[in-house]
Amino acid sequence: MSAASLGAPLPAAAPPTRVGSKKVLPGFNLTLGYTLLYLSLIVLIPLSALVLKTFTLTWDQFIVAISSPRVLASYRLTFGASLIAALVNVVFGLLVAWVLVRYSFPGKKIVDALVDLPFALPTAVAGISLTALLAGNGWIGQYLEPLGIKLAFNPNGVVIALIFIGLPFVVRTVQPVLEDTEKELEEAAMCLGATRWQTFARVIFPSIAPALLTGFAMAFARAIGEYGSVIFIAGNMPMVSEITPLIIISKLEQYDIAGATAVAVVMLVMSFVLLLLINALQGWQRRRSGAG
Repeated sequence: MSAASLGAPLPAAAPPTRVGSKKVLPGFNLTLGYTLLYLSLIVLIPLSALVLKTFTLTWDQFIVAISSPRVLASYRLTFGASLIAALVNVVFGLLVAWVLVRYSFPGKKIVDALVDLPFALPTAVAGISLTALLAGNGWIGQYLEPLGIKLAFNPNGVVIALIFIGLPFVVRTVQPVLEDTEKELEEAAMCLGATRWQTFARVIFPSIAPALLTGFAMAFARAIGEYGSVIFIAGNMPMVSEITPLIIISKLEQYDIAGATAVAVVMLVMSFVLLLLINALQGWQRRRSGAG
């Protein structure tokens, strides 16, 4: 006989288990708290200390610290060379990414690995290597200087060093986007009579433009703060080939900590504004692509 027929109470049914409700990470509040704590310790507190130290200067002292002729010359060189290097990397980084994605050739994996070399190579080693190549007695410079071409110990060397350290940012940003582009669209455009340039300008470029802007922003931001690879090949001549990070280091060595933080704050603000502008351009490009 069953328990129901004898009048015995039936055992309560177990509540249904919600296996899918369990998440890998903890709840939003806890995760957000850890995120804010980590960002505060790594980013916000050091930057706040930088700004607070600058506030120990009066307004007149701050203006003098950030607008002396030597500092202004370093701004022009740092931002000008960074802009030129980032623009060069946009063009040649796109070409390198295109070759790696669209063609197969012997040694392709070696070339692909060489792109990441500036990531792994210490910046000081990169600067010494470039100097050994491009100096007047270097492997390449000894043939160029008799022709009047000087690539080391002047602003040209700064630009070359910044191109070297910024190239991987553009290649690694554009490469996965090129891999995901649909080749059928290119084939359809060519079947409809589009030339190669029209296919690139109207089909390929709109899809990779946000990635190019991202790579440009990353290469530009990286170049602004570069120090190790530049000081060996720049010559570090005041008013000629002295970058802003070297100005900051010089002020620290002279125990002018407030002056160093003042120049650093200017660099921070200018970099932040430029990144905001580039992010706004990226958002506009995505919205336009989505509307199209």
